Amino acid sequence: MSHLISLTAVHDGFAFSALHAKAHGAVSRGAVIVIQEIFGLDKYVYEDVARWSALGFEVLAPSMFDRQEQGFTAEHNAEGIAKGRDYAMANGPENAMGDIAACVAALKASGPVFLTGYCYGGTMAWLAASRVPGLAAAASYYGGGVAAMAHLPLACPVIVHLGRKDAHIPADEVKSAILAARPQTPVHIYEKSGHGFNNDGVDAQDPDEAALARQRTLDFFLQAVA
Repeated sequence: MSHLISLTAVHDGFAFSALHAKAHGAVSRGAVIVIQEIFGLDKYVYEDVARWSALGFEVLAPSMFDRQEQGFTAEHNAEGIAKGRDYAMANGPENAMGDIAACVAALKASGPVFLTGYCYGGTMAWLAASRVPGLAAAASYYGGGVAAMAHLPLACPVIVHLGRKDAHIPADEVKSAILAARPQTPVHIYEKSGHGFNNDGVDAQDPDEAALARQRTLDFFLQAVA
């Protein structure tokens, strides 16, 4: 069962909300930070938090645009996309990294802290792997800004997932940019999947490929601390 809690970012003292779930099971595997798409803490974030919790991780999903609109969520339509993009631009990378750092601090007592992000969150996952201390590993799903950040030094290993049918992100170009800068980074392209394919029930999702990506992410996280 998840619920909203309040955390404070050290860099600016702002109190933001985060969806929190305890680890299920007798043995904890550590913790996972889930970074949203541009649509806020929508039902897909809640579902992802529940999945990681069921796998034995404590989970936090920060509400990344609380400085722009407390508790913001949007539909996956043109209006939601426009507002989410505006909020992402207004929030900027410093606030995003500050909120992620606050999540790391809140979770570090639970063991290794991992991070996974989707779309906007996929880009933030790569940036956090470079800028935020204390992460054991990160997973970036269909992050539109990753190719431009491929040159950044990484403080933890990152796995990248891309959809071949993603109309927003040229998968081969992104993979080439990443491997040119970070040849050891695993980059997977899913031939039947489009943008947002981790979201259950959407047209862009091939369920088998989504399950494969989730398994690869889990294995990657566990291997990073083995």
